[in-house]
Amino acid sequence: MSSVHFALSAGSLFKAFPGNVAQGMIWGLMALGLYISYKLLNFSDLTVDGTMSTGAAVAVMLILKGMPPLAALFLAFLAGCVAGAVTGFLHTVLKIAPILSGILTQIALYSINLHILGNKANQAISVNDYDLTLSLRAPGKSILTALIFALIIIAVLYWFFGTELGSSIRATGNNEQMAKAQGINTDHIKVIALALSNGIIAVSGGLLAQYQGFADVSLGRGAIVIGLAAIIIGEVFLRIFTRKEVNFALVLGSAVLGGILYYISIGIVLWLKLPTNDMKLFTAILVAIFLSVPNLSLKRKEKKDA
Repeated sequence: MSSVHFALSAGSLFKAFPGNVAQGMIWGLMALGLYISYKLLNFSDLTVDGTMSTGAAVAVMLILKGMPPLAALFLAFLAGCVAGAVTGFLHTVLKIAPILSGILTQIALYSINLHILGNKANQAISVNDYDLTLSLRAPGKSILTALIFALIIIAVLYWFFGTELGSSIRATGNNEQMAKAQGINTDHIKVIALALSNGIIAVSGGLLAQYQGFADVSLGRGAIVIGLAAIIIGEVFLRIFTRKEVNFALVLGSAVLGGILYYISIGIVLWLKLPTNDMKLFTAILVAIFLSVPNLSLKRKEKKDA
């Protein structure tokens, strides 16, 4: 009886695998947007939780109005850009600290998202009634669609950060004072980078809403933790399998890989029948483990060299 139970359990894990990968890729796209502000600009942006919901709300409501999903996602991107630009404005013009700027925008977005959703906490959208870009009912197709989105965004970002404007963003993040000395208007650069970052995050929110079949005002709650987890996990695996400096496109791709690995880990936690109420605790433990791996590896290397 126990062997039969194990087989059934293993089968359920395998059955859930495509869904975990699809959802991980969508959240990996969010991590790509977060990578711009968190790693390249060195800006602790907490707008993320609100922007995910904004992208979801805008995309779903426009699709319900009859707009094609791709066009709705583009407008969700623009809405995310506006939200990011507001955070940048609060920081650069009103001189509010980065974290507080993001929190203020996030709080404002909660009310704005409610209005977008028609003063409702959530809004459903059915794959039976609309030709959605991806859906929970077709995880295989959703994986392919999310992969195409990931490849396009990575290619565009790889090109963009090789331009003068993209290089200015990286320079501002590396050393703002030196960037100013080179004649770069760092305030403008921050606004542009935050707008781009949150635009990509909003697209991820729009895709997630279509995948789940609904947009919710709290859809982005905890997104910052998941995004950071994806970035950290991706970086750790990149360090494990690559010893030398790697192409920037691979670095961007590692964020998407991190999102996939994160959701596979969450899928395993659910498969093990661990309490779902403790999911946030498991997430914190998982992130702590991956955060400690690089430091422990460095200490071990220093001991060997000594």
